[in-house]
Amino acid sequence: MLRTNGEGYRCRHEFQKEKKPGTSRILLFGDSYTAGMGVDDRARYGEQFEVLRPDVEVFNFGLPGSGTDMQYMSWREDAQEIEHDLVVISVMVENILRIVQTHRPYRTLEGDEFLFAKPYFELSEDGSLSLRHVPVPKEALPTKESLSDPYGRFLALRKLVNRFGPRVKDQVQRFSRFQPLPAYNRSDSPSWRLMKSILTQWTGELSKPVIIMPIPLYHYVEKTASAKAYQARFQELAELPGVTIHDPLPDFHRFDFEQRRGFRFERDCHLTSSAHRVLAESLSRAVEPHLGDLPLPS
Repeated sequence: MLRTNGEGYRCRHEFQKEKKPGTSRILLFGDSYTAGMGVDDRARYGEQFEVLRPDVEVFNFGLPGSGTDMQYMSWREDAQEIEHDLVVISVMVENILRIVQTHRPYRTLEGDEFLFAKPYFELSEDGSLSLRHVPVPKEALPTKESLSDPYGRFLALRKLVNRFGPRVKDQVQRFSRFQPLPAYNRSDSPSWRLMKSILTQWTGELSKPVIIMPIPLYHYVEKTASAKAYQARFQELAELPGVTIHDPLPDFHRFDFEQRRGFRFERDCHLTSSAHRVLAESLSRAVEPHLGDLPLPS
């Protein structure tokens, strides 16, 4: 069950500019993991957070299929005039692949796949960002005509493994220890430099405190791939003014393997309601220094 508000976002709150008396307000940005793909509205971590912190309302700007670049544009277009106390930027770590894409794949109701253009940023040699594809070209392209591998390396091999089902895929991952996001391995990688520049520019425009929360892929939750590289990259942002980096991965690791496997669906990598609960509790502790003293979840 889901609903959208008058602005088209999956949020039970209408985006009123002024806060309600006696409440705090968080503006929450992210992709489908934040929008809550696969779970009811009430099961999402934004809603579960509001249960834990009833004095706080969460404006959820989650955009399925988006990257951190488009979420930044969402802030610019729809959120910066809204009164708030804290901004939470939830970066699903796979977004480092999306921000370098000029197009995104979509499937029609008939099952045909096409690529549609998206706004994107280019990083110049002097470190400045230039916005491209505005206005956005409307022409749809067949998938074979553009992106070579929109999701990373070894696309053909991963498609082959996927044909054997989730159990075989999980076994291959545990055996191979495949690193799904090598773009985080080096601080000077082009993708990370672009991500860092986007987040630096975005947070520099904010007048309130910011929490950047990297949401891990299931490979890192289930410990079949090392998270050290992306954790090190996000810590580079900790020196930005007004920015706190909150890593929820240790909270996922408090659970045994079977419980951690239950944090994603059988045939889909999105978060189940139990994983959203972990994120809500983790985020509740992270915002405590910013929003005052209320009892923490046990």
